[in-house]
Amino acid sequence: MTEPTADQLFMQQALQLAAEAAALGEVPVGAVVVKDGIVIGRGRNATISGNDPTAHAEIMAMRDAAAHLGNYRLVDCSLYVTLEPCAMCSGAIQHARIARLVFGAHDPKTGCCGSVLDLMAEPRLNHHTQVASGLLAADCGQILSDFFAARRRRAKPVTDASLSLDTDGGQ
Repeated sequence: MTEPTADQLFMQQALQLAAEAAALGEVPVGAVVVKDGIVIGRGRNATISGNDPTAHAEIMAMRDAAAHLGNYRLVDCSLYVTLEPCAMCSGAIQHARIARLVFGAHDPKTGCCGSVLDLMAEPRLNHHTQVASGLLAADCGQILSDFFAARRRRAKPVTDASLSLDTDGGQ
């Protein structure tokens, strides 16, 4: 068995943060910011608990990293996130000057790093973050699938027929 790469170890930390988000009822997305091989920022989705539409994992991790560095520019940093960033997060990544983005699962509905749009490759923008996708994609996708499957099971309406133990409709 081969040793995990540094990228895999950082993504595993992001996955742990995603699991923490799920345990709190948040969509399970986690992120870490790394500089010189050290995690300097951590984040998990907190939009529901914080009543904050901007509290995506990436934003939370970048806020934490910026506070750690004392600078809003995260030059020479890498961001590891379990799900492809949306437009808001992609813009924030570029404004922060993140050098490298590594994400796990693609987001075919709102992903803006290649799935729906590719803001990172937009030539009219002045900063271009290097993007690597698909790292531990199966694990990153599975935590999301499990979360939404559980949510659908909880939301399934209970009918009178489903409460009846009598299989012939009570007649």
